[in-house]
Amino acid sequence: MNQNEYVIVRTFSAGVFAGELALREGKEVTLKNARRLWYWSGAASLSELAQRGTCRPNECKFPVAVSQVILTEAIEILSVTDEARASIESVKAWTA
Repeated sequence: MNQNEYVIVRTFSAGVFAGELALREGKEVTLKNARRLWYWSGAASLSELAQRGTCRPNECKFPVAVSQVILTEAIEILSVTDEARASIESVKAWTA
């Protein structure tokens, strides 16, 4: 994985995030411009979401992006295609 590459990170207990990879040291990952992928629809798995994005962006719940997040228990990091990134970024910010 390259620095600034757009990735999806699944963590042990904090959930799933998508963002630009700033730093990785062991299980600790720092993302910039990151969104929590709280709920997704239109992709069968995170692998599909990373490759194709979502075909149901209106059903996804992705809150607003944060400028930076440090994830301390990363258990999976997936490279995201340009197509999938555009799809993820097209999801309107979910808010309560």
